[in-house]
Amino acid sequence: MDSMEKHYSEDKFWTKLKKFAVKAGHSVVYTVLLLFYTLQKPDLPKKARITILAALGYFILPVDLIPDFAVGIGFTDDLGALGVALIQVAMHIDDEVKQKAKAKLTDWFGANVDTSEVDKKL
Repeated sequence: MDSMEKHYSEDKFWTKLKKFAVKAGHSVVYTVLLLFYTLQKPDLPKKARITILAALGYFILPVDLIPDFAVGIGFTDDLGALGVALIQVAMHIDDEVKQKAKAKLTDWFGANVDTSEVDKKL
C-alpha cells in the first residue's frame, strides 16, 4: 500500500470522488471523507498519515485490481483498502472529523444518508 501514496493529491482526490460518488455509494464516500478529514489534522502521526495517503492513493489510482467502472463490483477492492486504513486510524477519527464528513455527505446525497455501517467500525 505504501507505493500507492505517491498517487494521492488533493485535486485528484476531489475529482475522482465527485465523479464516482453516486456510483461508489454512501459507505465508500463516507469512508473516503473520514480518511480525508482525518488527514487534515496537523497532529496526525506519520504512520497514520502514510496509511491514509496510501489508501486514498489507491482509491484515486485509475487502474486497480477491479476496474471502478465494473458494474456492481467496481469499488469492492477500493472499499477493502479504505476499510483497512479506516480501522488502522480509527483512534484518530474524532467527532469533528465525523461531523465534517457527514456534512459533505448530506450536501451531496441529502439528509437521508445512513452512516451506521461505517460508524460501527469506528
